[in-house]
Amino acid sequence: MSKPVKELITTDYKRRFGELEGAVVIDIRGIDANKNNAFRLDLQEKDIRITVLKNTLAREAFSSTSLDLLKQAIVGPSALAYGAESVVDVARELVSWARKISDLELKGAVLDGEYFDGDAGVRKLSNFPTREEAQAKVVQLILSPAGNVVSAATSPGSKLLGIVKEIRERLEKGETIAKAG
Repeated sequence: MSKPVKELITTDYKRRFGELEGAVVIDIRGIDANKNNAFRLDLQEKDIRITVLKNTLAREAFSSTSLDLLKQAIVGPSALAYGAESVVDVARELVSWARKISDLELKGAVLDGEYFDGDAGVRKLSNFPTREEAQAKVVQLILSPAGNVVSAATSPGSKLLGIVKEIRERLEKGETIAKAG
């Protein structure tokens, strides 16, 4: 491959992947055409893209970016999976597909400057909450004590309100109310 072509590919990698916060490196070698098409189409519907990499050029393009840690996973035939709302979503989909396709190798992933090595690392990443799930959990934790306080504060009040309502109904009917002793 000529030097100008290599420079074009490296520039393209920097342009396409330079802003990514995280991605997963996989090996899709050995997957038959029908499974590969089904795999890629399903991921495409979920806004997940796969790009087969030229290793040396990818390592050069990833230098000084968030994907720099992926250099150690880019060995042998490699493809980059990225997209969706979060790299956690990408990892979840790839782990799901790895159960269906035995030839799909999960080589590594990176998220927010943390490297997840190999199959075990990608599976660990797939168990992380997405940003939206984490935010919902935080909101739930914040609101839970407040909900308990509100319910505790209104609970005695609601009992008192029931008693006052009962007294009023009895008085309207002309009944007398006896003192509680």
